[in-house]
Amino acid sequence: MTFELLGDIQAHVAGEPIDLGHARQRSVLAALLVEPNRSLPLDLLIERVWGDRAPRQARNTLYGYLYRLRQAFAGVAGVRIDRTPGGYLLPVDEHAVDLHRFRLVVKRAQAEPDEQALDSLERALALWRGQALGGADGPWAQSVRRALDQERWTALLQRNDIALRLGRHTALLAELSALADENPLDERLAGQLILALYQCGRQGDALTHYQSVRRRLAEELGADPGPGLRELHQRVLAGELTAPATARIGTPTPRQLPAAPRLFVGRTDELARIDKVLASGHAPPPVLAVVGSGGTGKTALVLHWAHRAVDRFPDGQLHADLRGFDPAGPPVSPAAVVRGFLDALGVPADSAPADQDGQVALYRSLLAGKRLLVVLDNARDTDQVLPLLPGSPTCTVLVTSRQRLTGLAATHGVPTLALDVLTDAEARDLLVGHLGEQRVRGEPGAVAHLLRWCAGLPLAVGIVAARAAVYPDFPLSALVEELSEDSGLDALDTGELSTSLRAVFAASYRALPPEAAEAFALLGVAPGPDIGVPAAAALLGVPVPRLRGLVRHLETGHLVRQHVPGRYRMHDLVRVYAVERARADHADSAEAGLRRVIDFYVRFGRAAERVLYPYETPPAVGEPAGAVPDLPDDTAALAWLTAEYAGVLAAQQAAARRGWHPPVWQLAWALDTFQRRQGHLQQDQLAAWRAGLAAAERAGDAAACALAAWRLGAALARVGDLGGAADHLDLALAQSRASGDASGQANAHQSLAWVCEQRGEDTRALHHATSALEILRGLGVPMREAHALNQAGWYAARLNDLDRAARYCEAALELARRHGDRDAEARTLDSLGYLAHRAGRHDHAVERYEQALVGFVEVGATYDYVDTLQRLGDSHAAAGRGEQARAAWRTALSLLDEQHRTADAEQLRAKLARRR
Repeated sequence: MTFELLGDIQAHVAGEPIDLGHARQRSVLAALLVEPNRSLPLDLLIERVWGDRAPRQARNTLYGYLYRLRQAFAGVAGVRIDRTPGGYLLPVDEHAVDLHRFRLVVKRAQAEPDEQALDSLERALALWRGQALGGADGPWAQSVRRALDQERWTALLQRNDIALRLGRHTALLAELSALADENPLDERLAGQLILALYQCGRQGDALTHYQSVRRRLAEELGADPGPGLRELHQRVLAGELTAPATARIGTPTPRQLPAAPRLFVGRTDELARIDKVLASGHAPPPVLAVVGSGGTGKTALVLHWAHRAVDRFPDGQLHADLRGFDPAGPPVSPAAVVRGFLDALGVPADSAPADQDGQVALYRSLLAGKRLLVVLDNARDTDQVLPLLPGSPTCTVLVTSRQRLTGLAATHGVPTLALDVLTDAEARDLLVGHLGEQRVRGEPGAVAHLLRWCAGLPLAVGIVAARAAVYPDFPLSALVEELSEDSGLDALDTGELSTSLRAVFAASYRALPPEAAEAFALLGVAPGPDIGVPAAAALLGVPVPRLRGLVRHLETGHLVRQHVPGRYRMHDLVRVYAVERARADHADSAEAGLRRVIDFYVRFGRAAERVLYPYETPPAVGEPAGAVPDLPDDTAALAWLTAEYAGVLAAQQAAARRGWHPPVWQLAWALDTFQRRQGHLQQDQLAAWRAGLAAAERAGDAAACALAAWRLGAALARVGDLGGAADHLDLALAQSRASGDASGQANAHQSLAWVCEQRGEDTRALHHATSALEILRGLGVPMREAHALNQAGWYAARLNDLDRAARYCEAALELARRHGDRDAEARTLDSLGYLAHRAGRHDHAVERYEQALVGFVEVGATYDYVDTLQRLGDSHAAAGRGEQARAAWRTALSLLDEQHRTADAEQLRAKLARRR
């Protein structure tokens, strides 16, 4: 049996067609096949068949269509349309449906060698017989058809790229020409045709086609060709296409959904409601808020639906835990979530706008037109959610919260689904899933008592079941007796835990071995939303193997879970109870454990920072002592800091609250280079150093005050607060002088030089830079001296003291090359190009700039690459090479746009307009 949707809607048995009836009846079959093996509610089927023009007797009519389709398949073994609690379901092997076979083959081709991938894509494209869902009409069919046409087009362009890489340009040329005539504004296709023409020896025709595309884009869209097509044009002009160009790496497709719940029961009506609300696909973007008290299974419901519907979202799924009610710390800021989403969407940190509004706008732009799911879990309030809503009607959003989020409904018309507890039958089914039918059926009275304590909360059922599973031979009545002992406990002050639920936690806690019970309590007070194995071992004061054994007890009791390999977290409600137990039963141990884990983060954080910035460890920070991680390079250090970032931040905040002063500034230092490199963590960096400075002042530590004032001043300068930056840097300089800290003085001078440059005070900038250089020459740290030499050379060149600038920069270049620092070498070559340009030696400037560009490419410094490319264009222009200048500026402009450097891009665009 085969089904065909990539053309007219058809079905065949052994090659013979089946009569599927008229177009509406075929549309019902298509609706069941587009999302195979999924139960579709009757209302959703009606909407897909008729849209908003359903007849008055739509249900009866639909029943008739379903009956006749069942009759059509009556003689076919294994093919049937089932009625389920959730609607109607057509179980089918996906390989039997041409649409899904097409998708599977295209996906497999991504991982195949070119020859094999080309064959796979040819076979996939051959499955298309015409317009998808032929004969079906209505909004749903049109929407699906448009999406499928785009999937086919993407596969076709991928096929072209591979064929060109394999040298099949001659065979492909005629088809590419025809496709380009039909799609004259598709730049990727235009590039393929230009490449094929060039490889066929028709360079002139290739250049002519580029000019034709450029004119069409300008006339019809008011736009220039993109950077990829412009680069290809330059290479054709230069005759540099000696081999087929490889395909560009596309934007990554995010797949952030956590795992679906292993056990899931009931919620049929709720799933149908989600389907109905989110299936429209019309503006505004489909959004639904699932609200309810803690432990009711909101996250499980949303993830169950999301995994079931994942094929609806081929462009990916974004997920964020907003930690709206996390007892370990404050909710996640919308800015941090947006920045994380931009990371997942492939936007480099140095390419994103610095302000939150700009990042939100970029996030919405990237999602425009994409079929993508966004899951916002555990929201605190409406204000936390609003910046995270996409603007495109093609995106779908699911929000969960313990609050009712009435603001979302009032201002944006977002519907809410209030999730109640499980029914008694559903709760029993869930318990059966954990313990098995035989054990549950054997003690109906005990089961009734257990379920009464669980109060329909899936979280509580899971914990009770885990407790019972530890002793499979014990009667469930024994567990009932345990719970009865705690039935009179008051609810916690937070109001988060009902008496019954607290009794459930207490029973599990009391059943733990003493050491595991203490581990449970201590993990409750761990800083951060989760914790890694080494940090947890430090918190508990045990070796890692022992830690794993203790945590296994907690995992068995559903008190903690390993949500990613090597990292553990607790449900919010469980953590509330763990914190209470820590205060009541293990106060001294919890305090000592918190000190140990903060010390762990200090030691490991300092070690990671030292890898990223090996040139200095200020005395106030101290040297790492005890065990430190094996971090051989920048990649390893960045990976550790990325995984532990939230924990380190929370550890700093915990230390500040308790008045444990040195760890506060030490942890700020541990994160400093990481935060600077990430770019989007500027507000975190400001907060960290403000806390560090406050701690240093309270401790009366002059060296720490100078360090914190320096780093806070530098952070303020990066966000544009030049007045605040200068105040703190002047303070750091004065304190370093008072204490005789030469390194600290040099640091303050270098940061003040940058502040003066931003203010247009180049003479003062040079004074600070040379003051730093004079100090650093006596400290014996060659690469710090190299950076100071280059900085001084840059400001001397800006002041037109070119001989002095050359001496500084040549000395910096020699040090950078001697020590193998390619980043410093590239920066110094850029300075040498600048001073050559100022001296009127434009050809020499071009040579230096081009050398710098090679270095920036090697170290991945794309931000600096663009700045140097602009200066390269200036030197070409000064030498009378206008076309080369414009080519460099146009390339730089496209990169500025990609990096979202709006102000710089506008200045360069104005320069290009003047030079036409």
